[in-house]
Amino acid sequence: MTGLHHRYQSKRPVWIIILASLVCVSLLGAYIYPPRGYSACYFLSSSICSKDWLPPVPARVYTDEEIAARVVFRDIIAAPFVQSNNPKIAFMFLTPGSLPFEKLWEKFFQGHEGRFSIYVHASREKPVHVSPLFIGREIRSEKVAWGKISMVDAEKRLLANALQDTDNQHFVLLSDSCVPLHDFDYVYSYLMETNISFIDWYYKHMLPEIEKKEFRKGSQWFSVKRPHALLILSDSLYYTKFKLYCKPGMEGRNCYADEHYLPTLFHMVDPGGIANWSVTHVDWSEEKWHPKAYRAQDVTFELLKNITSIDESYHKTSDESKQVQQSPCLWNGMKRPCYLFARKFYPEALNNLLHLFSNFTSI
Repeated sequence: MTGLHHRYQSKRPVWIIILASLVCVSLLGAYIYPPRGYSACYFLSSSICSKDWLPPVPARVYTDEEIAARVVFRDIIAAPFVQSNNPKIAFMFLTPGSLPFEKLWEKFFQGHEGRFSIYVHASREKPVHVSPLFIGREIRSEKVAWGKISMVDAEKRLLANALQDTDNQHFVLLSDSCVPLHDFDYVYSYLMETNISFIDWYYKHMLPEIEKKEFRKGSQWFSVKRPHALLILSDSLYYTKFKLYCKPGMEGRNCYADEHYLPTLFHMVDPGGIANWSVTHVDWSEEKWHPKAYRAQDVTFELLKNITSIDESYHKTSDESKQVQQSPCLWNGMKRPCYLFARKFYPEALNNLLHLFSNFTSI
């Protein structure tokens, strides 16, 4: 008995330690193991160090302003679509002054009266018109600065004027250097026979309302359905955040309101309702601060044919990583050419474009 008691006493610390360890593992779980990023993960099991063992990140509690905004956004998007007996496309031109391609646009619009509306925001000087279609189409305008919130203000001003006409069901933002790539019937069908808006975005400090993972960048040249146009006008919460904190060179970062606001807003509130490309083509292949601009000698049938045949959207991030993001342009689930319009064209290209218009728009 003495020997047995002696052996029992000598082994008791071993099994007590093992039992205590098992209990600690089962009760504490992830709390006693480091996440994968720590050095201990090099000698612990990889399954132990997986993210599944980490406690979940608590959901952020929305502010009163965010709750109110999200309710309004939800009801705008979910509201029954009001059919118009005469649905039109609103063509909204954002320009510093006169539109150098009025004659080309007149040729595009000719014969389709009653199916379009025109609005002109001239930020620097009163336009001189050469086409009767554009006479009297200016709205009250203010000066705009590239990359700043004043550009968004001008876009909202155009939308507000265009939304007054209840027949306007789709809204296209264009610049003074934009030209059409297809005839009017093709453009009308492309935009009116789908239920999505075309807002370009790709992955790119506005906490807490806008988390870093939500931040997006894209072209400002949008094309939106009426509910989305109403949503843009209704937003004050996120607009104010961008107005205060999105400025070129602010705190060592470059944030451009006209390129970041709408892509971020729609990614947050209705990502399934937008395409991830703009229907306006622009060539950034030279990787400069401004896109490639086309002079008269550049404008050929081959150039326009090449642009109209592009059926995948392509982005390269502007940071050091230069990541490429490429995806097919899916229209109602079908792969189709991406672009209806193109920029940037110099005014001197007008005659070549007029000469080629009937040929390249029939492609």
